[in-house]
Amino acid sequence: MSSVIDRFLRYVVIDTQSNEESQTTPSTDKQLNLAWLLEQELKELGLQNVRIQEGNVYGTLPANSAKTIPAIGFIAHMDTSPDFSGEHVKPQRIENYDGKDILLNPEQNLVLSPADFPELLDYIGKTLITTDGTTLLGADDKAGIAEIMAALEYLTKHPEIEHGKVCVAFTPDEEVGRGADQFDVAGFGADFAYTVDGGALGELEYENFNAAKAIVKVKGRNVHPGTAKNKMINAILLANDYIAKLPPQETPATTEGYEGFYHLHDIQGDVEETTLYYIIRDFYEDSFAKRKETMLNVAEELNQKNGLGLFTVEITDQYQNMKEKIQPVIHIVEKAQAAMEAVGVKPLINPIRGGTDGARLSFMGLPTPNLFTGGHNYHGRYEFIPTFAMEKSVEVILKIIELYAEDRS
Repeated sequence: MSSVIDRFLRYVVIDTQSNEESQTTPSTDKQLNLAWLLEQELKELGLQNVRIQEGNVYGTLPANSAKTIPAIGFIAHMDTSPDFSGEHVKPQRIENYDGKDILLNPEQNLVLSPADFPELLDYIGKTLITTDGTTLLGADDKAGIAEIMAALEYLTKHPEIEHGKVCVAFTPDEEVGRGADQFDVAGFGADFAYTVDGGALGELEYENFNAAKAIVKVKGRNVHPGTAKNKMINAILLANDYIAKLPPQETPATTEGYEGFYHLHDIQGDVEETTLYYIIRDFYEDSFAKRKETMLNVAEELNQKNGLGLFTVEITDQYQNMKEKIQPVIHIVEKAQAAMEAVGVKPLINPIRGGTDGARLSFMGLPTPNLFTGGHNYHGRYEFIPTFAMEKSVEVILKIIELYAEDRS
């Protein structure tokens, strides 16, 4: 078994699910179980300045060249999504996949099928790692961690490979939007970095959504339904009015590419008070601002109709499109593209319909595009990853390091 696969299987059985409701750093103590293991493994590989700081694991592989070579960073996150259980992960290896349905769990009759996920057919004859249908797998982003660690192991075993300083970090709480909150950019020591947190083989991303979250609170008035005429104000029904005012064609299920959306992801409440939880996403600053304005205007319109103060909207910006910070140093994207082509991977340069730690880090002074891990169907029971894609990711990391060393004399 290759180093990257062995590491991946070791990491995914550690439950590192983050918790959006928690205010601690990291948001769950169990993320530290992986942090401590990675700290130990980095030390065993001989890295310097290995430390855990505010839940982040850092380490540095010193340059072995007298050339002036940029210090390159590689970053992945330790936590898995709160959307689905990451406890008691039981990965399954599917050797020489035959293109048919994969029975994940006989007891529950859970099937991973190319009828639902046609990308499976791209991997006929390959080895896949899947879940057992009861948890997510955790390739987001333990595949990225394993790929970075395997690349470091290769470099330490092959000192003849010339390289500059390589900085690595593993962050907590990316899945709840706080992965860069406590990141020590200056102490990290890289001139630029790559998150290894993408999806399918070849993904290379340096554009992402502008993002905000919106909390819409609707106040009502509850009285006995038998005597409610002209007295009751049903917050649930008013909330439905608010939902209906937003464009139905601008949701995640109806958009793609560079199209933005409003996403209602949770509703809580009763007649007395109902709360709607939205996220707002758009690639362009002007239309992003208009979306936020629309949400405020709908509340104002319904307040005018139903009574002032019934609707309140609180909007909080989360992250920005990193493109403006990457373009001045576009060589880091071009170098990654060249590295992929050199190892036989076709680059797929697309916008991220989401965000990564790299989006925020880019605005913190560390330009950080995103590389593929090879995984599919993140955050759920149908997650899988081809092993050869993980091995290709390791090759890409090593080739980026090699290409920057070749550029310098």
